[in-house]
Amino acid sequence: MMSNREYFSGYRCSLCGTGYASGEVTYTCPKDGGNLDVLLDYEFIRRRVQPADIFASREPSLWRYLPLLPVGDPGGEGTPLHAAGWTPVFAPERLARKHNLAYLWVKDESRNPTASFKDRASAVLVGRARQIKAGVVVTASTGNAGAALAGMAAAVGQPAVILAPRTAPPAKVAQLLIYGATVVLVNGTYDDAFDLTIQAAQEFGWYCRNTGYNPFTAEGKKTAALEIWEWLTNNPQPVLRQKPLNVFVSVGDGNIISGIHKGFKDLQALGWLDYMPRIFGVQAEGSAAIANAFFAGSETIIPVSAKTLADSISVDLPRDGVRGVRAARQTGGRYVVVCDAEILAAITELGQAGIFAEPAGATSYAGMLKALQDGLLAPDDPVLVLNTGSGLKDVRAAMQAAGEPPVIAPNLDSLKKVIENRS
Repeated sequence: MMSNREYFSGYRCSLCGTGYASGEVTYTCPKDGGNLDVLLDYEFIRRRVQPADIFASREPSLWRYLPLLPVGDPGGEGTPLHAAGWTPVFAPERLARKHNLAYLWVKDESRNPTASFKDRASAVLVGRARQIKAGVVVTASTGNAGAALAGMAAAVGQPAVILAPRTAPPAKVAQLLIYGATVVLVNGTYDDAFDLTIQAAQEFGWYCRNTGYNPFTAEGKKTAALEIWEWLTNNPQPVLRQKPLNVFVSVGDGNIISGIHKGFKDLQALGWLDYMPRIFGVQAEGSAAIANAFFAGSETIIPVSAKTLADSISVDLPRDGVRGVRAARQTGGRYVVVCDAEILAAITELGQAGIFAEPAGATSYAGMLKALQDGLLAPDDPVLVLNTGSGLKDVRAAMQAAGEPPVIAPNLDSLKKVIENRS
């Protein structure tokens, strides 16, 4: 196993800028609680690795980017741990024509082993847990992060504990249980579960995976940016050499968007990225604390009382809000806010292109449509939308979007009436 310690040089607080050695801190800045950025030795990486080396890799997962990660090879070849990442990019031409877009792509994260983007962070966290010989890994989750941790941990026999709010969709809770994790439902919000996991980690000596708290979560999520970069580099479309790509990301805690930003910044620091993509964060109007700060020209994240059907991005107090604001602001992107009705419509529209998205996954597409409507995008701008999770995660919302099918008598006349009505 490769240690990657030579690539990982420490941390820097995203708020006060204080630097720390790799073994000096574990989670957030002791001075102000700021999120920690993982520091890599870019010069060392440049001397050892070139883009062509990565492109030549036959590893069909996020571990093809091991030279750009602060963890070593976790092992587990032939298991779902080595199936996380390396998700497809689709070109839904019918949707592009419908909205007069010259270039539209959807990166479908539902193809991950537990069917969501969160497998990326959990795979890297499990790798880190094995590296530091952690006993139990614990996380708070509305479902996806917990399922990802449970699934990645099960692949290599790593004990895991998940605290989820009682309101988590049953399909997600079923995933947590079937992977063999210890699952506890909290009679409260995601934020309540989050705080409880931190207390439990301190009390029992567990390793905490919490999103926007453990700095390695962003390192896992940045692998999506590395894949987008590799896809960009090898894509023959001339426009991708002439204009920045516009990337749309649904946002809850802020950790996915900040992780993607971190990945692009790492590539830029290495001199491997020609154009910094513009990153657009999309929030549900019932859970828009980061968007509110962006619109106010501020980095002060004021909590909200979150209420949206997109449970994966329903957060009162985003734990990675400051870096979430910066991801859009520093790349020339924006924030867009959409309502639940627009999210449901986006689920239906993506479905018509063969992509089944859960509400949080469709939020990014709804935001792209709104940005186009508001003139934030030109018809010839290249656009990539991230679908962060499968619609099978929340069948109740899918049925709300699609409606109930008709029930008929078992005869041809009844079927003809339905077909005529639909025509």
